[in-house]
Amino acid sequence: MIRKSLTVLAHGAAMGALALSSMAAAKERQPVSSTVDVPMPPAVSGSALPPVSGAPVVPAVAMPQTVQPGVALAPGWWHGFGSPALDALVDRALAANTDIKAAQARLAQAQALVGAARGGLFPQVDAGLTSERQRLSRTLSTPLSNPNPQVFSLHTAQVSVSYSPDLFGGTAARVRSAKAQAAVAAAQADGVRNMVAANVALAVIQNAALDAEIAATGQAVENNRQVLTLLQTRQRLGAVGLSDVAAQSAALAAIEGQLPPLLRQRQANLSALSVLLAEAPNAPLEGAPGQAIGPMPPLDALTLPAQVPVALPADLLAARPDVAASAAALEGAAADVKVAIAARLPQINLTANAGGIAEDFGKMFASGNPFWQLIGGIVGPIFHGGTLKKQEQAARDALEAAKAQYKGTALQAFADVSNSLTALSTDTTALDVAARGDQAASQSLTFVRRQLSLGSVGTLQVLNATATAQTARVQYVAAKAARLTDTVALYAALGGGLRAGAGAALASTDTPRN
Repeated sequence: MIRKSLTVLAHGAAMGALALSSMAAAKERQPVSSTVDVPMPPAVSGSALPPVSGAPVVPAVAMPQTVQPGVALAPGWWHGFGSPALDALVDRALAANTDIKAAQARLAQAQALVGAARGGLFPQVDAGLTSERQRLSRTLSTPLSNPNPQVFSLHTAQVSVSYSPDLFGGTAARVRSAKAQAAVAAAQADGVRNMVAANVALAVIQNAALDAEIAATGQAVENNRQVLTLLQTRQRLGAVGLSDVAAQSAALAAIEGQLPPLLRQRQANLSALSVLLAEAPNAPLEGAPGQAIGPMPPLDALTLPAQVPVALPADLLAARPDVAASAAALEGAAADVKVAIAARLPQINLTANAGGIAEDFGKMFASGNPFWQLIGGIVGPIFHGGTLKKQEQAARDALEAAKAQYKGTALQAFADVSNSLTALSTDTTALDVAARGDQAASQSLTFVRRQLSLGSVGTLQVLNATATAQTARVQYVAAKAARLTDTVALYAALGGGLRAGAGAALASTDTPRN
């Protein structure tokens, strides 16, 4: 009787401790919110120069561009550059790039983990069959007149069912966290596709710019050789001295020395493009599998898109893969807090076993041999040295970090678009200046060379005119390429038009409010 009373008292004390633990955890629980306030820019162009969003950007050398606020960027923006070779390269990279394949594999892994987490919401059913052969020691055998055999077989078959009701939403929160991680992986996969497409376009533009610069440098080398030949002829006639010939020879050598670095840059750029296409360096560049793309397009063959769409700030947050990834990570952090809260609350465990056991395999379910067992229990944390409480605090701190990360990523998205629009505006001015400088320097060099042949100018004027012409030409090529490059940068800043893919399908519907 005393033992029974002690058992009842112990059971009551345990249940009281569970209740107190639950009450303490509920009392300390704070609301979990994933709301983030993001300051919106006053205009779609942010801090960009006013002309870029108020009127068409029209340089004196043509190639105008018009910004279209409130228009979403469509997929396949690279077709706007009017180069079939560029289109084929981007399509090939999107199909074969190793970074894209790795991102797709991580997405598939995350989706599989969602299914694994969802399995915790359902009962677990297991079946087992064991067979054993045993010999008892004589000491352990029964001393009765009709003892059991010392050597016998035993067969057991059973089915076990276990289930833990998700009373406080811990398992459901784990599923939401796994879904958020899948959404992060999907957004990151879109981001990789965006970067690969942009990097291929930039590599093609860079190759065209290097080809143009190499051609300009080659022309400068040829011009200086002609001047050197003319000076050598005049030196033999006694019209100029050896110092003039030596100065021109030094200028020629200096310009010739500029070619090897340009060739090296071009080769490195082509190697980087081959890696984007998942091809070995120096392998023939192809478009679709087995289909050659032809020669790389020159700079003049790349058309500047005349219409540039720019999404509204609120739409930009949904279009940028990095912002979508930060939003999904924020939702996952909020779910992790709920998981940590549920870990501090009681949990009910239900278990059922049924089966049969017999010495003869065929008699396991004969009369008297089947068995069954039902077990129900409740367990709750009482003292874990503060581990569970600190884990919840760590989860809340991670949520605050995710909020800050989301806000910073969103603001950086606005800054990227603003900077890209500013670059387009300043590129126009730079291109106008470079075009005028190139034309004037070319005319000046033509006049100086004619005057040199007539003996009316000295070597210094020729060297200055030659150097100025080469510098002006290189600046013009760079300015022309910059407009194409910064247009690609704007498309990348707008999200690449790829969020309509797998990432959008997995994005959480409970997104942060701006």
